[in-house]
Amino acid sequence: MSEDFNLETIDKTFTSYKKGQIFDGVVVLKRNDGVIFNIGGKNDAFIPADDFDDFSLVKIGDRFSVVITKQKNDEGLIEASMRLARDIKIANQNAQSLRLGSKFTFVVTSVNNGGLHSKMGDYSVFVPASEASLKFVKDLKSFVNKQLEVVVTEIDHENKTIIASAKLLQEQIKVALENNFWNSIFINKIVKGKVKKIMPYGAFIEVDGIDCFVHISNLSYDKVKDVHDVLKEGEERQFKVVELDRENKKVELSYKALLEDPKISRVKELEVGKVYKGKVVKLLRFGAIVKVENGATGLLHIQNCTENRQKNIYELVKVDDEVNVVVLSKDEDEGKVSFKLEKMM
Repeated sequence: MSEDFNLETIDKTFTSYKKGQIFDGVVVLKRNDGVIFNIGGKNDAFIPADDFDDFSLVKIGDRFSVVITKQKNDEGLIEASMRLARDIKIANQNAQSLRLGSKFTFVVTSVNNGGLHSKMGDYSVFVPASEASLKFVKDLKSFVNKQLEVVVTEIDHENKTIIASAKLLQEQIKVALENNFWNSIFINKIVKGKVKKIMPYGAFIEVDGIDCFVHISNLSYDKVKDVHDVLKEGEERQFKVVELDRENKKVELSYKALLEDPKISRVKELEVGKVYKGKVVKLLRFGAIVKVENGATGLLHIQNCTENRQKNIYELVKVDDEVNVVVLSKDEDEGKVSFKLEKMM
């Protein structure tokens, strides 16, 4: 007996189309706004012109793969995309090349209490919440639409699932950075660091991922009452390594060491042979310490005060006496200067 002819039976023989499915086909009609693309079955698909890299090059008879993006548009046509199909194909190839320990980057599309989810072509990507970051994350939603670099911990090519960890990769990177840091750090090295946390007695500085410390006494030649007067959290500065304890993994930095000592600056301002007004600030057995107008201090040796070798300094000048002195010599590196009385006594 033959079956009765009916449309419902015939419809079942045609391919059904679902969003996300990929089909091969051929361009059968080119319009100004796109092309009609035959993918088999009773319905043709429409591909908009902007889906192509160069629509002017598309012609009837071109064959390629497309992915269904919409089951029906206003014209009753299935909508499809060649570009998206190409991206999915590339993503599948990338996923198929992954192995345990492989690194890859993806964009998180959704989250739940279990972790982070995404797709890589036809593959499902999952990162458990405990593996999302090396640091504690209060709200996993902060990862949505963000790019994340991970390492594969489990992969099932048959069921097209990838389980990965960002935490494990970050741990590997941290260890590598630490090893590199301790292999390259040394006393007097100039480093660039970010002010991580300010304390009453100094600040923690992050240098290449490693926490170092700068004491308040190493911030300035002037007395610093508040660390905030010199440093701000989040800013980057250069520092000099002044102490190093590899065994206990401690590094002390100095900001002051990169500044010029005001004592040296004042000495640099002085000119040898020039007369300056000064004041006696201290008496010594062999001379006096004189402070001149710009704040520089130097030695006025007794032999540069008088030609009388029998006199002592106490007979010639007293503390707070104002004197005119001539710069005999100076050592800018050491910040030292020697004076001579303008008029010998």
